[in-house]
Amino acid sequence: MTEYKKNSLTLKGAIALGTGVMIGAGIFTLLGQVAELSGTWFPYIFIAGAIVSGFSAYSYVKASNAYPSAGGIAMILMKAYGKTTITAAAAVLMALSMIINESLVARTFGSYTMQLFGGGDGSFWVPVLGVGLLILAYLINLSGNKVIGKSPN
Repeated sequence: MTEYKKNSLTLKGAIALGTGVMIGAGIFTLLGQVAELSGTWFPYIFIAGAIVSGFSAYSYVKASNAYPSAGGIAMILMKAYGKTTITAAAAVLMALSMIINESLVARTFGSYTMQLFGGGDGSFWVPVLGVGLLILAYLINLSGNKVIGKSPN
């Protein structure tokens, strides 16, 4: 295995970041919205999501064992398709899905926060709080991997 560059995200930092994203977005944010939208189908959709996530996780583990790299999904796409238009398109779609997910998490943060203060989803402060959260996340990303890796677990 090759050495990572100086100031790369450590294994501990990557685990903390990944766990935070899964718990924050997957459980606290999206689960309630999926339950609301799916109604009585929720248990079945939850099980189907778990199965798909299990296959995805297995694929990531196998790919990372075969090709150890700090490249993540970009490395997997390059190994699968080479430097092609398909790789570029899949990378763009992955980036767009992350942007959509971030905006959904930020909006839900704003909604949950306003519920603490008696406000509703239609409140002016919901998008303001969401944008504030996005700005905070941007500033944390600007601070670099050292700060992210040192965050308390």
